[in-house]
Amino acid sequence: MEQRKLGNTGLMVSEIGLGCMSLKSNQPKQSKDIIQKAFDKGITFFDTADLYDKGQNEMVVGESVQAFRKQIVLASKVGNLWRPDGSGWDWKASKDYIVRAIEGSLSRLKTDYIDLYQLHGGTIEDPIDEIVEAFELLKKQGKIRAYGLSSIRPNVIKEFLSKSTISSVMMQYNLLDRRIEEEMDALLRTNSVGILARGTLAKGLLVNKPVEAYLQYSSGEVAHVLRNLDSMAKHSGKDRATESLSYVLSNPAVATAVVGISTKLQLDELLLTTQQIRQLNEGDKKKLLDGVRSLYYTEHR
Repeated sequence: MEQRKLGNTGLMVSEIGLGCMSLKSNQPKQSKDIIQKAFDKGITFFDTADLYDKGQNEMVVGESVQAFRKQIVLASKVGNLWRPDGSGWDWKASKDYIVRAIEGSLSRLKTDYIDLYQLHGGTIEDPIDEIVEAFELLKKQGKIRAYGLSSIRPNVIKEFLSKSTISSVMMQYNLLDRRIEEEMDALLRTNSVGILARGTLAKGLLVNKPVEAYLQYSSGEVAHVLRNLDSMAKHSGKDRATESLSYVLSNPAVATAVVGISTKLQLDELLLTTQQIRQLNEGDKKKLLDGVRSLYYTEHR
């Protein structure tokens, strides 16, 4: 599997990353087997968060990667604190909280450093200078190797670009959500910040889920995209998933496409797909988007 440089770091990540949120914490053996096989087949980027399953997800991931911990890029996220009664979580973006919260993640992940630590959200009202200080301190202490954001808010991303040395931004990106193509992908690439593309299959709409409206697209517009996708797949001899992932990975700003997996069958299907990923040329992209209107971020600009 192709390995790509992660932004302004010396870290290399597989072009397909494993989004671990979907792994079942109550089935640790199955989850461990999935992670082991993913690594054996060349996946080197594993993403989790302290929010997922109230920390249980980090525990499962941490236990599962012990045998090859130093050979992967392990990513987690911070910024959300579960309420004591478990009814939900609250946004916490202070320097003090971030510096304290990492200790729990390190313990659950059974590691003394996190390769990529990400702010799990963020608003323009946050104390961004203070947040940056926290990440820089953790980097200086050797507890993280790099830091980034998980956000689709252009105004927040631009603030961090001007005030920090972020290495990545995790953003939704797929054939039905190309909003980053207006300006964010070029801006991030210019600043040597890698995009971690999530939602690359649009929750299954780009594979086999029944057609429905998506973002600002009507169900009819989604069906039109799928017809284009099927036409391209027939011409290339690939399938919907392969062409969808190929589209995302053909964007030079993207470091990795993070795909969520919860079963061994899904992993097998993904691994088969990754063997066929190809670089789309401009003609291919034009055919996929023929008759499809562009969407733009309308908030947080």
